[in-house]
Amino acid sequence: MRDLPPLPSTHKRPMKLNTLVTLMVYSVTGAVLLVIFVLYFAQITRATRDGVRDTALAVARTLADSPEVIRGLSLPPESNIIQPVALAVMQRNNLLFAVVTNMQGIRYSHPNSTLLGKAFIGDDLRPALEDKENVAINHGVLDEALRVFTPVYNAQHQQIGVVAVGISLNKVEQQIARNRWDAIWLVLFSALLGALGAWGLVRMLKRVLFGLEPWQISALLEQRQAMLQSLREGVIAVDQQGHVTMVNHAARQILNISASSNTLHEAPLLANLREVLRSGQSLEDQEINCHGRLLLCNTLPVKSDNQLMGAITTFRDKTEISELLQRLDGMVNYLDALRSHSHEFMNKLHVILGLLHMKQYARLEEYVLLTANTWQSDVGTLQRNVKSPVVAGFLLSKINRARELGVSLTLSDASQVPDNPNAQQVAGLVTVLGNLIENALDAMATQGEGEISLLLHYQQGWLSAEVNDDGPGIAPEHLQAIFSKGFSTKGDNRGVGLFLARQQIENLGGEIAVESEPGVFTQFFVQLPWDSERNNA
Repeated sequence: MRDLPPLPSTHKRPMKLNTLVTLMVYSVTGAVLLVIFVLYFAQITRATRDGVRDTALAVARTLADSPEVIRGLSLPPESNIIQPVALAVMQRNNLLFAVVTNMQGIRYSHPNSTLLGKAFIGDDLRPALEDKENVAINHGVLDEALRVFTPVYNAQHQQIGVVAVGISLNKVEQQIARNRWDAIWLVLFSALLGALGAWGLVRMLKRVLFGLEPWQISALLEQRQAMLQSLREGVIAVDQQGHVTMVNHAARQILNISASSNTLHEAPLLANLREVLRSGQSLEDQEINCHGRLLLCNTLPVKSDNQLMGAITTFRDKTEISELLQRLDGMVNYLDALRSHSHEFMNKLHVILGLLHMKQYARLEEYVLLTANTWQSDVGTLQRNVKSPVVAGFLLSKINRARELGVSLTLSDASQVPDNPNAQQVAGLVTVLGNLIENALDAMATQGEGEISLLLHYQQGWLSAEVNDDGPGIAPEHLQAIFSKGFSTKGDNRGVGLFLARQQIENLGGEIAVESEPGVFTQFFVQLPWDSERNNA
């Protein structure tokens, strides 16, 4: 399991997942089992009482139909015909009493023989004397009991008496208690099953969640969201069915997707994602044209236990990468120019030192004047007219490069470039001039010589640039196509410089135009905002 930072001390550590799930399962199971126990116990109690009552009624009816009871009621209580029968039934069925009375309520049988011939105690006998069966709980001579009364009829179906059967309530409660234990054992067994189920559920959840606690998952999710949204690369994720599940801020900005929508309409991106979902293989460094931008795209499958779960694509505007490379190239040229001038300066110092040793003062004066004039024409002009160190160093490197190629690159004395704190505008100017000058040098490479003139002029917040060369020129049918991406007359894998130059100028709010006459000249006009004032020059 990955290490996670501990929670701040001001926050109480959340409950662990196994404790939370166990308590929740036990609470739910306990509540359900308690309700089941109450309902089951109530039902068992009712069923037990009903069973005892039905048993007592069955015994009373059987005794009421006995021929000895019917014959004995026609005789006086002293006849002692019913008493033996009632005692046998009472003992056989474990009854509290079995009493037979005549219509006057006089007892013909009783567990206590001394009470024979005496009146039955209790008003619950009255309904039975009125030809109705009755069930009641009452306290008689013996004990509190469940008492059942049923009429006795003779052969003419005339009521001649009543049979009363009693079952002690203590015995009823004992039977209910035995049934209660059955319910308790059932609840305990169910609780044990619930505990085993909670333990299994916790182990399964821990395995699915890689052993992480809920607060750890929440922290990881927040970190993942913050990381994805802070990336400058666009990130889009889809599930197995190709439905978009995640789009970060950079992807929304690049693809112009609203914050409330995850709908993806970009066919090339969709094609890459579907291909990865189909094949399960990644697609790396794919170039996609989207809304006039060139995107560098990598699409990878998302797998879990070797099962394809979806796909994710990351992309970035290749135009930005190319612009960064152009800026880096400008800095490298600047450093090369400084290194070249450093060596050249050392060589000139050696020449001056040698002339001094030889005491060739006339030649020394001539050499110093020639060097000063050269500096005045190159470095001096740049230093006076171009106040931006980056632009000045860039132009100096291009002048040296042109001289090495046998081409003359001159900056007009009328040029004025004030310093500019806006690094984006400075980088844009370097990118544009670098592409235009390099194109001019390439065009004149076949001639072996030529001239390039450069004019930079600042006025009222705008910088105008004119780049002229006397190279072979551009055919009229190609004048509009030269700014298209991929168009070039110099072979494959070319045609990006002018496209990037025009895009960067337009992003800055500027303009670029071209005029050319084949075999005579080519002239580019550039105008872009420049955050400075002339008096800063």
